[in-house]
Amino acid sequence: MSVLSIFKKKSFYIILILVLAMIGYSIYVKIANDRFEASDENPVEVSAEEIGDIGRDDTYALYLDNYKEATRPEAEIVVDLLNYSASDKVEALKEYEGEDNVLVSQEDGFVEWTITVPEAGLYNFYMRYYPIASKGIDIERALYINGEIPFSGADTLTFSRVWTDGEEITQDNRGNEIRPSQKEAPRWEATYFKDFMGYQVEPYEFYLKEGENVIRFEATSEPVAISDMVIGQVADLLSYDEYIAGYELNLYQNTELEYFNKVQGEDATFRSSPTLYANFDRASSNTEPYSASKIKLNNIGGDAWRVAGQWIEWDVTVPEDGLYNISFKSRQNYNRGMVSNRKVYIDGVTPFEEAATLQFRYSTEWKLYTLEDEEGTPYQIPLTKGTHTIRLEVSLGDLGKILNQIEDSVYRLNAMYRKILVVTGTKPDAYRDYRIDKIYPEVITAMAEEADYLDDIVVQLTEYTGQKGSETAVADNLAKQLQRFTSNPDAIPRTMENFKQNISSLGTSILNLSNSQLDVDFVYVCADGGELPNVDETFFGKVGHELKSFVASFFEDYSTLGNVYEGGEVLDVWLLSGRDQSTILKSMIDDTFTPETGIGVNVKLVSADTLLPAVVAGTGPDIALTVTGDVPVNYALRGASCDLTQFVDFEEVTSEYYEEALVPFEFEGGIYGLPETQNFNVMFYRTDILEDIGVELPETWEEVIALLPVLQKNNMQFAIPSTERVINNQVNPDYSAMLSLVYQYGGQLYSEDASRCLLDAERSVAAFEFYTRLYTHYGLPQKYDFVNRFRSGEMPIGIADYVNYNTLSVFAPEIRGLWDFALVPGVKDEKGNINRDIPSWGSASMILDTADDKDAAWTFLKWWASSETNVRYARELESLMGSSARYATANKVAFDQLAWSTDNKAIMEEQWKSVIGIPQVAGGYYTTRHMINAFRRVTYDKEDARETLLDYTRTINEEIENKRAELGLSDE
Repeated sequence: MSVLSIFKKKSFYIILILVLAMIGYSIYVKIANDRFEASDENPVEVSAEEIGDIGRDDTYALYLDNYKEATRPEAEIVVDLLNYSASDKVEALKEYEGEDNVLVSQEDGFVEWTITVPEAGLYNFYMRYYPIASKGIDIERALYINGEIPFSGADTLTFSRVWTDGEEITQDNRGNEIRPSQKEAPRWEATYFKDFMGYQVEPYEFYLKEGENVIRFEATSEPVAISDMVIGQVADLLSYDEYIAGYELNLYQNTELEYFNKVQGEDATFRSSPTLYANFDRASSNTEPYSASKIKLNNIGGDAWRVAGQWIEWDVTVPEDGLYNISFKSRQNYNRGMVSNRKVYIDGVTPFEEAATLQFRYSTEWKLYTLEDEEGTPYQIPLTKGTHTIRLEVSLGDLGKILNQIEDSVYRLNAMYRKILVVTGTKPDAYRDYRIDKIYPEVITAMAEEADYLDDIVVQLTEYTGQKGSETAVADNLAKQLQRFTSNPDAIPRTMENFKQNISSLGTSILNLSNSQLDVDFVYVCADGGELPNVDETFFGKVGHELKSFVASFFEDYSTLGNVYEGGEVLDVWLLSGRDQSTILKSMIDDTFTPETGIGVNVKLVSADTLLPAVVAGTGPDIALTVTGDVPVNYALRGASCDLTQFVDFEEVTSEYYEEALVPFEFEGGIYGLPETQNFNVMFYRTDILEDIGVELPETWEEVIALLPVLQKNNMQFAIPSTERVINNQVNPDYSAMLSLVYQYGGQLYSEDASRCLLDAERSVAAFEFYTRLYTHYGLPQKYDFVNRFRSGEMPIGIADYVNYNTLSVFAPEIRGLWDFALVPGVKDEKGNINRDIPSWGSASMILDTADDKDAAWTFLKWWASSETNVRYARELESLMGSSARYATANKVAFDQLAWSTDNKAIMEEQWKSVIGIPQVAGGYYTTRHMINAFRRVTYDKEDARETLLDYTRTINEEIENKRAELGLSDE
């Protein structure tokens, strides 16, 4: 047989095999699809009628649309505050802070009034209030009309406090200015009920029926006194021409034509938030005051002045009745291509329509912005002789409407994503025809409509900013993707992950676009027609500034903070966190601790891996702050940390902490650290999604197991902390859930004498078997991004660190009001009691054994651990970094004074009572290491859970025994 014939024969067989394989695969796909369609268990059986309206049904826009035919009556209804029909935790006072007939509402409770409305229609609510000193956070109330919250937003009415500098600006011993602390300056304020997010620029309108209406004002947080509540209409702002025509200008004739008054930005008298304090800028030569090397507080605002409704107020004195021009030396170098809007108030009132939106466009240079018309002619502002107030308030202007639209779009897009997820799952089969357009035709239609909606948003954003930027590109990309989906539905499963990421990016753009930062160097008031200052930085000014900065870098130590002490009673304190934290700490030390005790403290900011080598070399600090929870005992094992129980007032200091918070620092009868933060888990849940799928919150793990099929039927997931947790694309093991189950099942991690690991006990083994079954039998995900999946709805319920509350509050505005948190599930005993024990973790402080003056070090440490210091530090940290940085204090007295709502605080305090402190033992690093290894062997390699845990526990105990012998620890 020739070579050619052999080749032809082989080719024939190869072709035959390929044809048969293709036929077989086609049959397989057909059978799979038939089963997919026929399965009674498959969620594809959801009918089109069950999809319903994809968008939210409680938005303010829909509310107004429902009453678009309603009138806006001119009637004004003055609420008789003291004549309430029902109440809880309110007090009627004949006089309070200079006002008569005042109603005081506590931080929880409610008050109801029955009012008579002469004509049905839409009304605004006006309130004059006094912020009673409490936790220092904004006041929140919910408004019910005839038993219902009318729309989302009416349940989060926010009323700001008033703050001012607590003292004059001072200098440290190196010539740097020290920012003054902020204190409350409560006074009577007046406002209309409005959107706290600022998306809705005008005050809310509420529909009231003719006749009797029941108004319920329910406290969410913080006490407040109310002197007036009026229901009526907001007066329309006059145009400038109408405004100025209302004055007899001959009574406002300036004689001092060259008069001007320059008020420095940092000299603001009042502000709405303690975050709005004086800042320093060394980036240019024309700030006032100026220094190239020292810290000079020379402006106000900055990144913290970005949230709609925040305001800063200055006092300005003019010498005579006259017409004046008002300007602001400002810089908006935060958001390229964007505009920061400010609403101008003069003596508490926006004088005319044009002053409602003063625009500050992006520029890296300081500019002078004047209240002026489109042709550049300054507006004439009539002022009487004396002192007046000028206030700038963050306003989103026309951007607010666009942000509202984007927020609604994100919600609808997430709803579409979840609907498709029901069919495809999180990992769609690329070769399956899901026929989404046949199963969910309404979703395809909604996608087409949403694409047009997003195109319109792109047009509006471009018109607003004058250019297409990164945020515009996000909406544009999503619109194009939706158009591809509608023209080719088969492409949807293949790009689900990209679709989810694009939705997340659009949600993030809401936060980016809503930021409206601004710096103010000074406020400039001059006689009408007076010469305005030139604020442009000159070429020689720039060159001179750069030279001065270069020279100063050889002599100034920018790594040290605040006062530097030499000689005498001085402590060296090292902080292992961030610069913002260290700046706050040093400021508190210099203005409180050192003046009160006479002990000087030098603070250094160091990285965590610097501490051990420095201690070994004998160059370490006296005190180390913000160390991880395992460090104090690990140092104590080697005689490097100090036993704090030797100090006589130790019990008094630790009385402000739960006993379990001290457990990680116990060793051989001593305690070698004090807790700073204490983190623990709670259960987050999406109220809207759980309601949609008709399930209740699980109280026990049996109920969690019963819930899983319902979630999985909808291709949703339950989040349980895993040793495979991923943070910033890196595996960051979280074994809190595993330990929770060990303790809930009645087990212990270590023996009383810390000489053995008890994971081989029967109860611990049973807990481990249950924990691993969650992944091997019930398919829970091991690697996930909880915040993003919770936000999208993929994980509508899950267990996570309670600090995620702050992250979600700030970074997921589109789901505000649609989620909450509760106690973690537990194990029910024979008596019906539920054990919800959970582990905690956090940071700590310790005194090094090499400290020269341990008494002075203890004086500092107990000051740092006190509730007063914790509260101030927590508030200043949140003031500086925002609510997403809310401090997870371990001090239970301080926690009670932090910015948590009454309901949230109650849940957290209840969960805190079940927190277990995890002991630190010699060789304990083997425990966590092999807990992770055991989990991986069972979930990845499918090995037996019992035998695997027993084997690893034996290895752990061998290491503990070896380490105790090495360190000379007794096993008696």
